[in-house]
Amino acid sequence: MPTRHPVTPDGRYFVVAGRLWRMSNPDLDPATRQALVDRLMRARRAVGAAKKEGDAQAERHARDDVDAA
Repeated sequence: MPTRHPVTPDGRYFVVAGRLWRMSNPDLDPATRQALVDRLMRARRAVGAAKKEGDAQAERHARDDVDAA
């Protein structure tokens, strides 16, 4: 699979505009990887919704979900 962005020498991160982004574990099967990505994106959307509503407790919970994902 060709990479569109530079990858760190250890292969753990890719770089976009000088910022490091963690790469997926290459040992995950595609279905597991997609399930984890879906979980992470759901949690990130929940953070945005909580911030928009000004609900600090919901935001904290959503950020915990992001960390868990």
